Amino acid sequence: MRELPGGTVTFLFTDIEGSTRLLHELGDRYAEILAEHRRALRDSFERHGGVEVDTQGDAFFVAFERAGDAVACAAAAQEALAESPVRVRMGIHTGEPIVTDEGYVGIDVHRAARIMAAGHGGQVLVSQTTRELLAPGAPLRDLGEHRLKDLSAPQRLYQLGEGDFPPVRTLFRTNLPIQQSPLLGRERELEELGELIRAHRLVTLTGPGGSGKTRLALQLGAEEVEEFPDGVFWVPLQALRDPALVERAIAASVEAGDGVIDHIGDKRVLLLLDNFEQVIEAAPTVSALLAGTPNAKVLVTSREPLQIESERRYPLEPLPEEDAAALFAERAKAVAPAFRPTASVTEICRRLDGLPLAVELAAARVAVLDVDELLTRLEQRLPLLTSRSRDAPARQRTLRATIEWSYDLLDVEEQRLLRALAVFRGSFPLAAAEEICDADLGLVESLVVKSLVRRWESGRLGLLDTIREYAVERLEESGEADRLRRRHAEHFLAVLRDANLNAGMLDVRKPLRHDVAVAEQDNVRGALAWALGAGEVELGLELATAADWFWATEAQEEGRRWFARLFAAAGADAVDPRLRAHALLPYSTSTYLAGDRDSAALLLEESYALFDGLGDEHGRAVLLHRLGITAMHRGELARARELVEESAALHARKEEPMSRTFRLAEMTGTLGGIARDAGDLESAYAMIAESAEGARETGVHWWEGGMLAELAALALEWGRIDEAEAHARKALAIAARLRDRPGCVFGVGLLARIAADRGEAEGAGRLWGAIEDSHADAPLGGWRRHREVSAARILACAGPEFDRGLAAGRELSLDEAVELALASVD
Repeated sequence: MRELPGGTVTFLFTDIEGSTRLLHELGDRYAEILAEHRRALRDSFERHGGVEVDTQGDAFFVAFERAGDAVACAAAAQEALAESPVRVRMGIHTGEPIVTDEGYVGIDVHRAARIMAAGHGGQVLVSQTTRELLAPGAPLRDLGEHRLKDLSAPQRLYQLGEGDFPPVRTLFRTNLPIQQSPLLGRERELEELGELIRAHRLVTLTGPGGSGKTRLALQLGAEEVEEFPDGVFWVPLQALRDPALVERAIAASVEAGDGVIDHIGDKRVLLLLDNFEQVIEAAPTVSALLAGTPNAKVLVTSREPLQIESERRYPLEPLPEEDAAALFAERAKAVAPAFRPTASVTEICRRLDGLPLAVELAAARVAVLDVDELLTRLEQRLPLLTSRSRDAPARQRTLRATIEWSYDLLDVEEQRLLRALAVFRGSFPLAAAEEICDADLGLVESLVVKSLVRRWESGRLGLLDTIREYAVERLEESGEADRLRRRHAEHFLAVLRDANLNAGMLDVRKPLRHDVAVAEQDNVRGALAWALGAGEVELGLELATAADWFWATEAQEEGRRWFARLFAAAGADAVDPRLRAHALLPYSTSTYLAGDRDSAALLLEESYALFDGLGDEHGRAVLLHRLGITAMHRGELARARELVEESAALHARKEEPMSRTFRLAEMTGTLGGIARDAGDLESAYAMIAESAEGARETGVHWWEGGMLAELAALALEWGRIDEAEAHARKALAIAARLRDRPGCVFGVGLLARIAADRGEAEGAGRLWGAIEDSHADAPLGGWRRHREVSAARILACAGPEFDRGLAAGRELSLDEAVELALASVD
């Protein structure tokens, strides 16, 4: 594509009128006719110096350096298509857009597209700014001032040539307010809402404050104006508090005298009742209006539905990241024309929950802050997100005022519950809200209906971060914060313990529920932060200890940091010895998996000494096994065997039967690892296979997966590839199910080596590319032990096929690599 012109640019948009109808009429000929249309237009673009910016379906977007060339091109194109069955509408507009790597950005692009959309097939519409750049005598007919469907101020439009066409498709018989900028994004929502309003008589658009309900509803009204020949009328209700005044407000908007129903009668009108939430008791007025006006339809914006029989609800979600970033860039350019978006913009929009009002308020700050500074300051959003705009409603000049508007409309019990729910981080189940916050189903439902609490697809509940920040402020003012945060921490301690995530003190009679820790990780972090800040160190250590498996598989370094901070806050002797002994074990695991083997060993030794001093033989047995593993990794195989055998003896006489079965299977697997490192591979294989079976029988699948991976590695040493593949596949499936990231890296690595041993160079490269830099995911343990040998085998496949696979694999996430690896061995 030629370089896009900059500076003052004239845009030409084209589109076939009635393309769907033509497709049905022309059948198989349509493709040929469409191709002829494209050839004719592109020939005209090229002859007149146009640069094709974009094409979609049967539409073109073309840029010209000179306005005269764009107009001449449109005239020539229409002449070339005069005998064609297709009729093309065209719009021309001139402006000074910003040129980016992705193309043009700015309001003038939207304006040109809207001008084209106002025309009819065979018609060329020209804006006032383009007309002023043309030579005197240009064949233009003045069509007068018109409001385009972007809701901008009236624009004077001109028609190129003398043809006769129906009236242009612009706004008429409406009081929809002028908007300063076009709506960005929301194409899907506009389409879905359009279908709803065409099929039903009452549609309520719900969503939290700042989600863009009013702007979307206004745009929908503009888009649907042809469907309502008797008018589209906006009824602003934000200033009302008395439900009895709603009918009078409707009368004022439609210019009715006494009796709105008599005035509307059987007219086809659309009423847009905006901000209905503070007059929600006026819902019967809407019912009566619809009953008395058979052709009228009503679109309502509200933070809660009207709860009347004929209502169809449409909950408005926040903007997707891409649309939110585009909105930020557009608004930022309004205050800083040289603004160029960076990766920080996406993160800013994510922090703001994709709320359009929040995004717009933040974008206005680029006048004094660069985006990285803005991102840093968003740790506290509400004080930052204010506007100096004098024409914005008072409730939209700050994000806090917008949320406060909703909060003030709640009753006392709803306000209490919203404050209390701020104790949660991320999402939460209904049962947790009932236990911690004394919530009942009716109150929770009310807050969901009023768009202050969200229900995710998973069934969990949550607050948008912006709303939660406001609720936290109110919680701190209430005097309830410490009591609720303690209840929150104690609740999630019980949840973690019930999930059986403390690997060292595993209860094999219960399943290990890693999914629980993943779902509640934000709440666990919040509880830990409160415990540290409130000096509740022992409660914090209990929480961190109960999350052992989560730290080991998901967040090794984070787990190590939490334990370090908690022990530092407690002091050397302030923690109960039994709790300290138990906490040191997962602290050691996180430290070991984070790469600090020496410190991990010292933590194990301290834990063992505490258990020994307490006379806790179960604790001693667990620690002797861990110390044996440490000795094995150091190459001290005789010492390792001695420690593991002593641990096995303790477990054999102290555990209940099911637990004893697993603990002895665990010891057998470790003894197999010692035999492997001593070079006795046959004995190693037998013991590790026995350990895997014992773990399977007792349902301890994380240990089973590790043993199966070791069996796969041993089978590869003997060249038994099919056997290795079967073990590796099972091991990887278990790791994926448990979200064991180190185990997933190990499994993908084994299957990459298997592909290499089979001569499947591209497959080996693809899997290797996904994990070649995965030291952070599997820094120690099984994969580290086997990585060097596996890498040598895999890299021996180097060549064009391997390199092609390697490049593709480097684009995969670990989850995608796991899915690919499991599929490749089915």
